[in-house]
Amino acid sequence: MRQSKLFTKTIKNVPKDEISLNAKLLVRAGFVDKLMAGVYTLLPLGWRVYKKIENIIKEEMDTIDGQEIYMPTMHPKKNWQATERWDEMDDLFKFTSFYSKTDIALGPTHEEVISPLLKRFVSSYKDLPLAVYHIQNKFRDEKRPKSGLLRGREFVMKDLYSFHADQNDLDKYYEKCKTAYVNIFNRCGIGEKTYITYASGGTFSKYSHEYQTVSKAGEDIIYICGKCKIAVNKEILADQKNKCPECGSKELKEEKSIEVGNIFKLGTKFSKVFDLSFKDKNGKDQLVIMGCYGIGLQRLIGIIAEIMNDKNGIIWPEIVAPFKVHLISLEGTREAADKLYQDLVEEKIEVLYDDRDEKSAGEKFADADLIGIPYRVVVSDKTIKEDSVEVKKRRSEEVELVKIDKIMGVILKER
Repeated sequence: MRQSKLFTKTIKNVPKDEISLNAKLLVRAGFVDKLMAGVYTLLPLGWRVYKKIENIIKEEMDTIDGQEIYMPTMHPKKNWQATERWDEMDDLFKFTSFYSKTDIALGPTHEEVISPLLKRFVSSYKDLPLAVYHIQNKFRDEKRPKSGLLRGREFVMKDLYSFHADQNDLDKYYEKCKTAYVNIFNRCGIGEKTYITYASGGTFSKYSHEYQTVSKAGEDIIYICGKCKIAVNKEILADQKNKCPECGSKELKEEKSIEVGNIFKLGTKFSKVFDLSFKDKNGKDQLVIMGCYGIGLQRLIGIIAEIMNDKNGIIWPEIVAPFKVHLISLEGTREAADKLYQDLVEEKIEVLYDDRDEKSAGEKFADADLIGIPYRVVVSDKTIKEDSVEVKKRRSEEVELVKIDKIMGVILKER
């Protein structure tokens, strides 16, 4: 993509109403735009990052036999009354239809939709197990939306719901999901700072599990075990007698963190309400046992920006970066830079080409650092005289002079 055609622009000044680092960086670099408190537009660069994260999540969900669907945003009041959450959930958006006068909820989660839906298709133990997921807008009436993309009123989440004939089957699938989540966060580049964390389990299990990413911007407190590298949420640390629930070690390190995902064993909490049942091998009616597994996609974008940056801007992991190469043409090199751009495109290498005539070299370099694409490739009069270009990795200070006919090998070998 030619940067001269990109309708968005970087900005120098930090928005006054943005306090969090991720929002400052993402707004300044042109990845998102704030519409109102807790609501952001994903701009072209941000949308490219989003789609790459979405693809990673879909691949991992498909690996554990998740079937993708798409559920409605608007939910009937009766479903939420059935679970008693119409009145109990204090951040539930509600409105009344002007024409039908019916009360409607904007979905913050989808247990009230998926449970009655599956009732139409599950009747026998032969229909189980199964897992269904969707990636969809969620709405929560946060009283104090803050922290940029980390806490919003409208956001996108991946919800996976699993359905089982017995507890043992749920337990086995739950372990598969734990592994899939680790794969997602490793692939997105935050695995080293993200810990599976024991949290309160609610009604049907002793524990649930959160995935917490260590960050000074975090609002949660976790305690990381020095031996087995799992963590414990502060809310259950006392219940564990200040010990690791996995290995019993008391070698725990306190850290601030951001929750990036969570998984729960729901048991029969929702299947009971909606009479989601099946006939077992003996012809006896049994309630379906459920699990749920969530990841916030914009939150994941925000976390990456929050923890992967330097004083000059964002440092995107290559797999989720909007482009792999930021090609910069300096004055008098348009013909050579145009040819290199076409060559890179033909090799199916994603390129953002800074072909802007009105920008100085310093402005182009500053934008490249702020945007944070993994490779910066600079074409200048000096390099052209040596049939070369300057190559710099965003995460490094080293600049390498590479022959133009060798550039493909340098870039492609990093795939």
